[in-house]
Amino acid sequence: MDAAEYEARGLYDPEAPNAVDRLALLEWLAEQGATVDQMVDAEKRAHLTGLAGDLALRPGPRLTVSEFAEKAGLTVEDVQRLALTIGRPVENPEEPAFTVDDIEGFRMFALGASVFGQEAILRFTRVVGASLARVADAAVALFMSDVETPLSRADAGQLALAKANLDAVGALRALPPGMEIMLRVHMERAIERNRRGRVESTSPVTVVTAIGFVDLVGFTPLSQQMPIDELGAVVDEFEGVAYNTVASHGGQVVKLIGDEVMFVTVDAASASEIALELVERFGEEGRVTPRGGLAFGEVLSRGGDYYGPVVNLASRIAELAVPNEILVTDDVRVRAERALAPFRFDGAGRRMLKGFDEPVELFAVRRE
Repeated sequence: MDAAEYEARGLYDPEAPNAVDRLALLEWLAEQGATVDQMVDAEKRAHLTGLAGDLALRPGPRLTVSEFAEKAGLTVEDVQRLALTIGRPVENPEEPAFTVDDIEGFRMFALGASVFGQEAILRFTRVVGASLARVADAAVALFMSDVETPLSRADAGQLALAKANLDAVGALRALPPGMEIMLRVHMERAIERNRRGRVESTSPVTVVTAIGFVDLVGFTPLSQQMPIDELGAVVDEFEGVAYNTVASHGGQVVKLIGDEVMFVTVDAASASEIALELVERFGEEGRVTPRGGLAFGEVLSRGGDYYGPVVNLASRIAELAVPNEILVTDDVRVRAERALAPFRFDGAGRRMLKGFDEPVELFAVRRE
């Protein structure tokens, strides 16, 4: 490709102030193996400087579930179940979601299951996956605050930023192989979540997102009455349901705080679905009564966690909810209704919340 061809595809404007740097970026991307179609797609998504890093993060052609299962020597059901446990669910069997490099990680699961049993390895994998998901979020936030922001402020140019993205991905090679494979899966998802969350953000270190809290009323007294082995089974079920439900709808469990789960997702409709499903799942047996709160807005992403008034608001709302109720802010309601989500939002009044000067208008969300 030459400059004229890049111009014809809408990638290059010779009259633009940054024309020299832009052309250098396009030529460098071509040297890294990026095709023009990939460049055009990345430009449409406003992520051209991240393209080389994206391609290096999980290189090679993508395999569908069935193709991957055959190569890994596993069943399609095993692959889908483990993918969900890791935190990267693949519901569509025709989605090209896996790489050849992923095979080794999945084979390690099969080996572990043969020694410890499948359920035990799934629990262990869930812990590792959740931890690495948080590491991935922390790594993305670190890059945004300590690499991309200084480069942007210094007007270093698109080529410098693209090279920094690729160098950051290259640093993953320092990890042990099994951990590196799983982290690359989470890094891919964390980067995409961060990009979507930054569309409306005012700073490179913040994201505009939904924050949710769901806790189990009655869990503490129940746990004091249970034998230890039975309590262990309940805790395992709580963690499994929380991680799988949140991951199934594109969210991320930020942390478990005793009998409470904090999660994040980029859109209000998904957050509402997650919260309602958690209430339904946790309340099935009637031994505990779940409740929760959702808020939407700009938050600081740092170290795999989220901070700011929106987080505090979601937490306070959850404390106000009665058993089996999910309270949400007006921002959540408006965005979910705009997305034509199949939910109903009933007015729950204006409430004074600790730490907030003005009353907050709340709604109780339920299915239509």
